[in-house]
Amino acid sequence: MRYFLESARFATAALLAVSALAVARDSVQPNPQATEVWAPVPPVVTPGATAGAPPSDAIILFNGKNLNEWVSAQDHTPARWLVRNGVMVVNKAAGVGNIETKRRFRDYQLHIEWRIPAGITGSGQARGNSGVFLASTGPGDAGYELQVLDSYRNGTYVNGMAGSLYKQSIPLANAARRPGQWQSYDVVWTAPRFNSDGSLRTPAYATVFWNGVLVDDRFKLRGQTLYIGKPFYKAFDAAPIKLQAHGDPSAPISFRNIWVRELP
Repeated sequence: MRYFLESARFATAALLAVSALAVARDSVQPNPQATEVWAPVPPVVTPGATAGAPPSDAIILFNGKNLNEWVSAQDHTPARWLVRNGVMVVNKAAGVGNIETKRRFRDYQLHIEWRIPAGITGSGQARGNSGVFLASTGPGDAGYELQVLDSYRNGTYVNGMAGSLYKQSIPLANAARRPGQWQSYDVVWTAPRFNSDGSLRTPAYATVFWNGVLVDDRFKLRGQTLYIGKPFYKAFDAAPIKLQAHGDPSAPISFRNIWVRELP
C-alpha cells in the first residue's frame, strides 16, 4: 500500500510541475524582435513624379526624341519607325518591319503606352493590330507576344484581343479605351529558364495591368505565342523586347513613354 501511495504522490507532483511550467510559459510575453528582419536593406528607388513616369532606376527605351535604343528586328540596322511630336509611330512601308531593343533582358517590369488612331477602320484582327513581344527570341521564332489591338466594341477571338498573351491567355477584363485615347500596359515578365540540355526548367510568367486594370495574373505561358499550332518552348537566354509592324491595312499604332526596370 505504501508503494502505491508514494507512486500516486509522485505522479501528482509531476502533474503539478508540468502545469506550473505551462502557466509560466504562457505568462512570458513573446519577443517581437524574434521575427524582425533587418538585412539586406532594399535599394532606394525614387518613384516617378506622376503615374506612369519612370522611377529612378528605369532604363528609358523611348524618350520621345529618337530611336537610339531600337534596331530593325530583321537585320539590326537602325530602326526606321517615325518619331513625331514626342511619339513613336509604326512605319508600315515595305521593307521596314518590326523593331526591337538593342538591349537584352530576362526578368523585368515594363511600362508602355500605345494609341489606336481615331477613326480606325476595319474589324476583328484587322483593326489596329500590333504587339509587344516580351521576349523576341530570334529569327523564325514566334516569341512571346502581348497583343495590341482595338478592342473597344470590336469583336474577335478572346485569346487574341488586346490584353491577351496571344492565343494563350484570355484577359480577366476588357479595359479598352476609345480609339484616339492613350492606353497603357504595365507588365511584370519572368522569363523561362532552361537546363543545359535545352529542356525547360521553369516556364515563363506574365502579369499585365491594362489601363490600371489587372488582366493577366501571373499567367503561366505554355511556350511561344504561335499563330497556328500548339505552343512549345525553345531554349533562349536574355532577349530583346520587340514591337510589331503588323500587316493589317488599318492606320498605324503610336507608342510613347516606354521604360523598363530589370528585376533580380
